[in-house]
Amino acid sequence: MDIRLLTVEVRFEQDVVLARGRSRQIASLLGFDLQSQTRIATAVSEISRNAFQYGGGGRVEFIVQDAALLIKVSDKGGGIKDVEAILAGRYTSTTGMGLGIVGAKRLMDKFVIESVVNETTVTLTKFLPKQTPITPEILQKIAQELAQKTPENLYQEVQQQNQELLRTMEELQSRSSELARLNSQLEDTNRGVVTLYAELDDRAESWQKASEMKTRFLSNMSHEFRTPLNAILSLSQLLLERLDGELNSEQEKQVNFIRTSALGLSELVNDLLDIAKVEAGKVTIRPQQFEVSDLFNALKGILRPILNQSEVNLVFDQPQNLPMYTDEGKVSQILRNLISNALKFTPKGEIRVSALKQERTIVFTVADTGIGIAPNNLELIFEEFVQIENPLQSQFKGTGLGLPLCRQLAQLLGGNISVESKLEVGSIFTVTLPCVYAEEKETVSPQTPIKVLIIDDEQISRYLLKELLKSLTIKVTEAINGSEGVIKAILEQPQVIFLDLVMPELSGFEVLEQLKANPTTKHIPVIIHTSKQLEPEERDRLINAQVVAILSKDLERPDAEAIIRQVLLKAGLHLNI
Repeated sequence: MDIRLLTVEVRFEQDVVLARGRSRQIASLLGFDLQSQTRIATAVSEISRNAFQYGGGGRVEFIVQDAALLIKVSDKGGGIKDVEAILAGRYTSTTGMGLGIVGAKRLMDKFVIESVVNETTVTLTKFLPKQTPITPEILQKIAQELAQKTPENLYQEVQQQNQELLRTMEELQSRSSELARLNSQLEDTNRGVVTLYAELDDRAESWQKASEMKTRFLSNMSHEFRTPLNAILSLSQLLLERLDGELNSEQEKQVNFIRTSALGLSELVNDLLDIAKVEAGKVTIRPQQFEVSDLFNALKGILRPILNQSEVNLVFDQPQNLPMYTDEGKVSQILRNLISNALKFTPKGEIRVSALKQERTIVFTVADTGIGIAPNNLELIFEEFVQIENPLQSQFKGTGLGLPLCRQLAQLLGGNISVESKLEVGSIFTVTLPCVYAEEKETVSPQTPIKVLIIDDEQISRYLLKELLKSLTIKVTEAINGSEGVIKAILEQPQVIFLDLVMPELSGFEVLEQLKANPTTKHIPVIIHTSKQLEPEERDRLINAQVVAILSKDLERPDAEAIIRQVLLKAGLHLNI
């Protein structure tokens, strides 16, 4: 729906003033507030003056199209040179033409210039207020009212401009006072932040010492526990084998309870000892050549006694000619833990174990048809001593250490673990490991930094994110807006992108669409880093675009560092921490 409200011919200098006054009248009739009226009138005045000075005169057309006011200013002059440089703010003119165009662009919602010799058209667009009713009848009535309305004379227009200038000066003075107050608050905040970082450094040192003490304690105590536990297990076995005489049914039941409890405690001690060794850096990697098919056959034999008591069908997709050079025992330990977990939480159905080669890695998957995991618990399950509340949990008492240990072992072998799950549908655990384990002499050598691109218009946010990434071997490139971010993603080819959502001109959603639509950037993992409170449809839109994760800028520093490392691992990056 295009309704032409008014046309103003610009032949003389006073016509520029007339166009400005008419702009204000039209804006008022369309329901714009005083500030928007001034913005529209000023933008039209600047472009109309350019048409008069550089084009020898022109025409100003006021059109309502859909839910927007379009103002087209055209002239038959020699055209505008260096349009792109002017709009980018790089053009310098002694007459001030470039400044007028840039200023008018900032005042409007959309700004388009089409310029060739003898034909220049500048289209200014301002979206109508939401409360403005738009029907052809109403717009025709406004057009008739404008035709009957007497244009303001030069004196009235100058008087109006003076009033606008006074209002603007008052507003600027008010904003200046507010800015001074905010600056004072910011200084106090900065002093507080400096103090806080000093405290955090002290606490980090204390936490490090506490972590080391915990690791030593767990390692020592785990060894101390093993001797009496082994004695309990051996003695209970002797009793059950009747080597010292028969047991009545009640005694046999009691001894079985003792042995079952001891086995559970032994499992806890072994997990604690393994984790303590990993954290202390005392785990020895013994790489050797083996076939994945042989590993699967060995796992079948180990798990056969458990399967005999289960209604679950365990299926191994046997791979052919899939060699690895790594620590077979630790790969087996990871898969055994994952399969045991799947058996615990899959009352019936199937567990499928498979492996395939992807470039220089082997990707193992353990997929089950069990109870599944809620989305908000997917990362919690990899934290030590965490167990998710579930009716099945009461049947299988665990340590809460199996999955954390699996992740640490996978990272020790140069890989990572991720999980996908749906409640009441099942879970898929994915373990990605290098085909060839990098020997210690290779792992300590300098690594190529991970290339990270941060797209965010807020300098403070970029700085804080870089601080969180400091502990990693990375090379950071920054983009201060969406357009620059898309260009740098194409040119730099980063390994991961951190993307803000709320940015001027090109939002994070639009940047994401452009990245995923471009064949050269669609493969780059994108992590959303935003302070925006997302609506459900916005979150679905991001998930459909296959972003790696959605992180809040409000995360506390220690949590943020840990979560970012987990997310980078999920993105398939090998971190040199």
